[in-house]
Amino acid sequence: QVQVVESGGGLVQSGGSLTLFCAASGSASVIDVMGWYRQTPGNQRELVAIMSSAGTSTYADFVKGRFTISRDIAHDTVDLQMNRLKPEDTAVYYCAIETFSPRLQTWGQGTQVTVSS
Repeated sequence: QVQVVESGGGLVQSGGSLTLFCAASGSASVIDVMGWYRQTPGNQRELVAIMSSAGTSTYADFVKGRFTISRDIAHDTVDLQMNRLKPEDTAVYYCAIETFSPRLQTWGQGTQVTVSS
């Protein structure tokens, strides 16, 4: 059974930094995409940053220049370095993986990030 586990969330002041960590295990299929999404109450989950197995990264416009995604293919981990955090970055951040075949997506349980003004 695939498990996706996040860690690293917490409370930080505006302008500060946090790093989120995610590790996947138990996948019988090769993982293609790993990345991060976030969700606030009453809103849909939105993409933050993802990286493919080929090393291609995609960022949401609202984090470009502030967040950096990095991935260890060999260990099925993905990190999100978040700098210059803003109160509007406050959300539950979810790690997700997507395997090649079958094309399945698995989510972690989420980790809360709170940015105080």
